[in-house]
Formats: sequence, C-alpha cells, structure tokens
Amino acid sequence: RVAAGELHRVRGGIATPLPEADWPTLFRREKARILAALFPKTVVAYRSAFDGMVAPTIYLTGGSYARVMELPGLKVMVSSGPGPVDGDTQIQGREVYFPSPARMLLDAMAPAPRDDDPQYSRKISAEEIEDRLISICDSRGEQAFVELRERVKVVGAQLNTPKTRLEELDRLMSAILGTRPDRKMATSNGTGRARGYDALRMDVFHKLVQVLKVNELPRIADVAGESPATTNFAFLESYFSNFIEGTEFEIGEARAIALDGKISALRPKDSHDIKGVFDQARNPWRARAVTDIKAFEETLRERHALMMAARPEVLPGEFKVVRNVAGNTTFVEPRLVVGTLREAGLLMHDVDAGLPRALLAMFIVSEVHPFNDGNGRLARLVMNSELSAVGEARIIVPTLYREQYLDCLRELTRAARTEPYLDAMTNIQRWTAAFSYDDLDSTIDLMKKCNAFEKSLVKHQLLWPQYLDDESDPDEAVSTGPRG
Repeated sequence: RVAAGELHRVRGGIATPLPEADWPTLFRREKARILAALFPKTVVAYRSAFDGMVAPTIYLTGGSYARVMELPGLKVMVSSGPGPVDGDTQIQGREVYFPSPARMLLDAMAPAPRDDDPQYSRKISAEEIEDRLISICDSRGEQAFVELRERVKVVGAQLNTPKTRLEELDRLMSAILGTRPDRKMATSNGTGRARGYDALRMDVFHKLVQVLKVNELPRIADVAGESPATTNFAFLESYFSNFIEGTEFEIGEARAIALDGKISALRPKDSHDIKGVFDQARNPWRARAVTDIKAFEETLRERHALMMAARPEVLPGEFKVVRNVAGNTTFVEPRLVVGTLREAGLLMHDVDAGLPRALLAMFIVSEVHPFNDGNGRLARLVMNSELSAVGEARIIVPTLYREQYLDCLRELTRAARTEPYLDAMTNIQRWTAAFSYDDLDSTIDLMKKCNAFEKSLVKHQLLWPQYLDDESDPDEAVSTGPRG
C-alpha cells in the first residue's frame, strides 16, 4: 500500500493515510499505540508520569539502553532500568505501562541527569513533590497514605532504589503525617503539616487579622443586657441559630422548649439542640470570652459537651476523628485540629476585643470545624460571647439572611475575600440591635413584619424595623447594604 501510494511511511513499521501536516496531532492522540509498538514493556517515568503524560516529551524507563527518538509531535526519552513491576498498569491495554503511585513517587525523587531535556526537564522540584504528597494524603485519607508509604518501601526494594532516596521519601511522608516533625519542609503548607496545623487555613486567618486591624468596625452597645431582654434574646438567638443548621420548629413550639422546658416527645434531640444553645446564650456562658490559647481549646470542648449532651452519637466535647465536608468545602483534617486551634488562638489577641475579635473567633471555629456536629452553632455562640464580654450587641442571623451569611463564609474560605464577610456581619449586627427585646411577643411580631422568618430571597427582603412606621419605602431598608 505504501508502494501504491495509498499510505505514507512515517518510519519503519508505522504508516498512515494522513498527510504529513496531520502527523503530529495523530501521534499525540495515538501515543499509547506508538509507545507500545516502538518501546514494548517500558514504563512511563519521571515528569511524564508526574504530569499525566500531558507534554509532547515522554520519559520512559525499562529499555535495554538509553536513547532518544524524535517522532512527529513526540519526543521519546528512554532510560535503561527495570521494566514493569506489580502495581504498574497497562495503558489502554497495550504493552506500555503507567507506574503505580509508589513508583511514580520514587521516580519523582530521582535526580535529573546531566543531559536532561532543557525544554521539558524530568526534574521535579521539592515543592511540587511536597504539594502532591499533601494532596494525596488529603484526598485519600491518612490511613491510605500510611499504606502508600509502606508500599513505597516494597516497590523500592523491587526496583533496587538507592537507600538514600527511599529514606528521604519516607522522612517526607512521615513529616506530612506528623510522625517526623523534625524534617525541614519546602513549603509553608508542608511546614504546617509537619508541625500539626493547617497552614493554608492559617494564611486565611492571617489575612483576616490584617484586615480587622486596619478597618474601623462599629461598636454597638448591647441592647439586651438585662432581664427579661437577655432571656428573650437568648431564645431568638437559639431559634435562628438552630434553624440555620436545619433544626426547624414552629416558633411557639420552640418557645415552649426553651422557656418552659417542654421537650417534644416526637423530637427530643432536636428539642435539646434548642435548649443547648439557649442555655449558653444566657449567663454564665453569655459573656465568657477567650482569655488565652489553652482556654480557647478547653472552652470549645466544654461548651460543645454541654450543647450536644443529648446527642452522644456525635461525641460531645471530643474533637472529630473523621474529616467533615460541607458541599465543596473540606474542613481541617482531624490530626490538625488541635494544632490549628492553638496557632489560630495566638492571633486572637492581635485584634481588638469586641466585634473584631468576635468575627475572628467565629470564623476560626467555623473554618476548623473541630467537632463532628454543632460547629456552626458553637461558632456563633463563641462570637457572641466575645461581644457580650465587652458590652457590645450580640448578633442574630435570621432565617432570611441565612444564604448571605453562608455565602460570605464561603467567599472567605475559598477566595480569602474578607470584604463580603465584614459587610454581612456588621450589617446584620446593626439589624439585630435595631429591635427591643423587652417584650418577646412584640419582638417576634416585629421580626415577622421584617420578613426575618421567611426563607425565599426571591419573594422577600429583610427589612429594618424603623422603616415600618414611617413613610419611607421599606424596600430601601434591606439588610444587604455595605458597611457604614
């Protein structure tokens, strides 16, 4: 067919009907067929394996001798060494293999040769290796990571990997697990892992601290500091805080639970959720601020144990042992909870008492998510305790404000955007302080008129109480405006 002009010979054993201009694209698309035909029983190696074979340069190992072959759209660099071993898998069922995770990591640790390709070096930096290992540990879990570390030793023996390389990779993986914290790490994230805290979270905390230190936040006096306002406020705080987390009661039923101790026979645990937050929103917990690092950790445990006492299945007062996830957000790994809380606790005294420290404390607890359940409610209680400790107005997050509240937390978590968080929280504090809490019936009625109990932002806006009695357009008083 080549002689008849039906096919074009590319090189010995390879022919195609396509014109030469199409060969580079064809070879990149059919790289598995090409590599298996020309270099059978070889294994993708070094940066090619680390990057998933995305580049036009392909490193292989397992050849009988080292060589370089230039093909249309591909450059293949073959080194001598062991062929496939247990765990390496065929690519598209052909006689070319992709390395196991253990072998990929061992290859990644190998130094680059002197004749390395300058355009696509096989060398992988210490920072890249460290980031990849942390990613593997986070995505697969620590137990799987421990098993991978042991598998590295087995594969290393099969490949006759130099002892120094094996030991270095073992030290690095152990440091990420926190079992060898003395190893010097290449990245701040790795340093944090080795020392037992989440460095990426700490970066966000530091940014929030910087913003809180330079921004003047409002100082609104407590509007419910004396009975009966204190008790009425505590009930509404508990009702709305639980509603955010999905514990929904009719307002009258919740009122009977909190104020009269009438636990629902059909929903006893949900009832105790209402009672647990209500009790802590009053004295003596109402104004118990964080005084030092050790107290921060101990206070969280104690408050959680009391708040979740009716739910033994969530281990009240015990830090989580399994990582928790909300939507696309994965919170701090269990092993890093204590270290992260301690590191974050150091920042508490870098900002002024009152609203700045309250917002920092709330975000730290929310972001670490130290317990199996109840983290959001606990975070808001900690925030409000910081406010009450200095005589400032506590914050209620009404049902209609739930999405704005959660959205600003997500923006801070995922993009380190502090402005939406400060805007939302200062705004809702003003809204909360606009009510009188001396008469609970009147307050509930007024909040209903302000749409506080509604769920749909499409149908309703959260209104300010002062606009309901004058001639102003109430739609101008939504609680989503900017600070100041």
